[in-house]
Parts: sequence; C-alpha cells; structure tokens
Amino acid sequence: MKLSIQDSDKEQLLNQLGVANRQFQQTYPGDKPDRQPVHTVYGGANLFKSDTCVRMGDIALNNLRTYAPNFVELAKVLQLKGYEHLPTLEKDIAELTTRLDAMSAEERKREHAWLAYSVYNKIVNKLKTEPVEDFRIDFEDGFGNRPDAEEDATAVQAAGEVAVGMQNGTLSPFIGIRIKPFTEDLKARGVRTLDIFLTTLLEKTGGQLPPNFVVMLPKVTIPEQMTTMVRLFEMLEKANNLAPGTLKMETMVEATQIIMDEEGRNPLMRIIRASEGRCIAAHFGTYDYTASAGITAKYQTMAHPVCDFAHHMTKVALGGTGIFLSDGATNVMPIGPHRGDNLTFAQQQENRESVHNAWRQGFHHTTHSLINGLYQGWDLNPAQLPMRYAATYNFFLSSYDDALHRLKTFVERAAISTLTGDIFDDAATGQGLLNFFLKALNCGAITEEEITATGLTVEEIHTRSFFRILESRRKQKATA
Repeated sequence: MKLSIQDSDKEQLLNQLGVANRQFQQTYPGDKPDRQPVHTVYGGANLFKSDTCVRMGDIALNNLRTYAPNFVELAKVLQLKGYEHLPTLEKDIAELTTRLDAMSAEERKREHAWLAYSVYNKIVNKLKTEPVEDFRIDFEDGFGNRPDAEEDATAVQAAGEVAVGMQNGTLSPFIGIRIKPFTEDLKARGVRTLDIFLTTLLEKTGGQLPPNFVVMLPKVTIPEQMTTMVRLFEMLEKANNLAPGTLKMETMVEATQIIMDEEGRNPLMRIIRASEGRCIAAHFGTYDYTASAGITAKYQTMAHPVCDFAHHMTKVALGGTGIFLSDGATNVMPIGPHRGDNLTFAQQQENRESVHNAWRQGFHHTTHSLINGLYQGWDLNPAQLPMRYAATYNFFLSSYDDALHRLKTFVERAAISTLTGDIFDDAATGQGLLNFFLKALNCGAITEEEITATGLTVEEIHTRSFFRILESRRKQKATA
C-alpha cells in the first residue's frame, strides 16, 4: 500500500496534537463519578444542633402524612403519571395499597399505580433513613449581621454541635458552613468566623473533619476572592496539621457580573481556576441573582427566564470540568396559615390547599431543574423535603427505561470495541450515561440490581468509572 506522508512527519505532527489533546482533557475531564447530593439544606448557624437533620426528617415525615396520608392523594395533588386511574374512596385506596404491598417489585411495575406507589414509599423511607443529604450551617443570609461577639460565640457553639454530631452519627452525609462574602465590608468577618469554627472543631475532634466537609464562599465576583480563600486554607491546614488540599470550597453564582464581566466575557472558568483545584461546586443564588438583574421581589422565582439564562451560561462555561452545579431554592414554604389543635374544618381545608399549592410549586421547580441538567438544589425548611424527593424520584423512575436502553446499547458498543482491540474514546459519554444511574442509586430511586440490566456487573458499578470499566474489560480480554 502506497502512502504519501512519511512516518516521521506524521508522528511529529500527531505528537504535537497529542499535547494539545491531553491539555484539553485535563481542563475538561468530564462529569465526576463522585456522589453529588440532590440538595443542600441551608439553616441559620444559631439554630444548628447535632441532631438537626434527624429532627428535620421527623418534621418532614409528619408534614407528608398530614397532607398526603397515602400515595393516591400525593399522586393526585402532583398529577403523577396514571393519577387519573387511581381510586378515590378510602376503602378502595386501602385495598389497592394492600395488593401492591404483596407484589414483587417486578409485578408492581406492570401496574398503572406503580410509579405513584413507588415515589411515595421511597419518600417515606428516605425521610426515615437519610432525610438530609447535605447541610450548610449558614453564617450569611440565614444568620444576618450581628455583633461580633455573638457571631464568635455562635461559631464556637456550631463547631461543638458538629463535633457531637460526628460522635453520635447524626450529621448529614455532606456538611459545611457558609461564611460571609469577601466583599470589602465583610471580608474580615468572614475570615474570623471561618478561623474560629475550624479551629474549635478540629480541637474538639482531634484534628478530624466530618466527611465531605466544604466551605461555601458566597457572592463571588472576582478571581482574587477565590485566591484569598485558597491562601487562608493553606494557613489553616498548616496550623492544624491537616494534609495540604484537605479543605474544599464552593462558590455561588449570585450576580450578573459572574455571568458576564466588564469585557463581555464569562468569567466563571477564571474564577474556578483561581481556586487551584479546591472548588468542587457552583451554586445558584436565585434571589440575589434575580435582584441583581433588576427583577422586583414579586417576580423573583426559580421559574423566571433570567434564571434559565444564568443556568445555561453556567453550564456552557463549566460543562465537562467536573464542577458540580446546583440550582437555588423555592421560597414558598408548604406550611398552612392556621396553627393549633382545635382548627375548624374550614381552617383545616385552607391549610391543605395552601400546602398542596406550595407542594406543586416546589415539585415543578425541582423537576424543571432536573430536566435542565441541574441535579441539586436548595431547601430551606423541612416541610420542603418531601417534594424534593417526590420530584427527584419521579424524574429518575420515569426516565429509567429510556436511560437503560441508551446505556445498555453503549455498553454493548464498548464491549465490541474491547473485543476487536479498537480504541474506545467515548468514555466521557459513557460516564455521563452511567452517572444518571449513579445519581439515581445514591438518592435511593433505584437499586444496584436495576443497574445491572444495562450489562454492567455490581463490581463494575462500584468503580463508578466508565473508563475503569473499559480498562478492566480490556485486561480481562488480554489475559483470557
């Protein structure tokens, strides 16, 4: 076979391209396989206790059972798929529930009530076992501007509660603090709170941080604020004998200037780079961002078009970098206007209508976020937790069959590439498909067994890495 290009010339050219390709892959490694919480609950630092997350689960479960005592009522409030075919009478609902309870999981999937039944029961189980996935002890908006002595004392107290929670196993799987921003008027206060909290916590725990601990830096607008946090982290790590790189951070997208700077560029990548690998997530601040865009309070909601614009700009800027993205919060709380034990029928009905309306709004906001590829959001009240999980479980369960077909086809294609010895260079795409199932697994929407229908083994699923799965299969083929 005759060729026109000399091997030496070709190799030199492709080696140069290889350097550029690897540099691109380093900048855009693709989606991380690490677990991402489906939400972050923000609570004022002055209110935080070691068992806050446990108590929030109890409150959330009571709220759910009060305003939706069975899966049929929840399905009709949210109009879940098949809700119109569900019974109305309590007797018929009880009979249907008993029948579904007695079925196997496979049998249940053939029933029109399967989705509504599954969503409801998964919510109940989640609120009993892991009601809060991520909690942020808030020294900013949720705490406010208070005298220095009060914030100092609160930082000490909150650190002590975290230490007790670590000992008792009552903390959420992910936890952290939000300090005040590094603006000129608040930077000193933010640094002081960070120092007091971490120094106190590490002293009480013998130098141990809770798993998945992170510091949220709000209202970031320039890279220098991130760089300053990195230098502070280095000082804290050195002073407390922590391994370099231990402390991680998040940033917030809360101002129009973080979407487009004075030169008409999106500065998000420069801001992330300024963290020197310490920033793991970017969270959207719905109400600060809409305010910065000139939206009046009445119309400041997650559904406003300016929010979608900011989301898409953020995803375009940070897509493929492995930075987790989170949407903001719904500010309508599902809490009835009337309190007390002796409410009239009319008052009870008004409470139900108020809660159900708030449920629908929270459900639709979360679903909208998920559809737009934002798998995390904020919750501000325990009564919001049922709808966070309702939307999340409904999204994953109703998307399961389509995702299963896509990943199964992709795994089969990868298997062919492995058998023929071809280089399969779409691991990033495979990781994206796999991550759907990992996210669903992490939050309790599906089981490992349901992922194996894709052609992956349980052991392969545990690697959480499509690239490692391909490598392992190649090695097995080579030694066979």
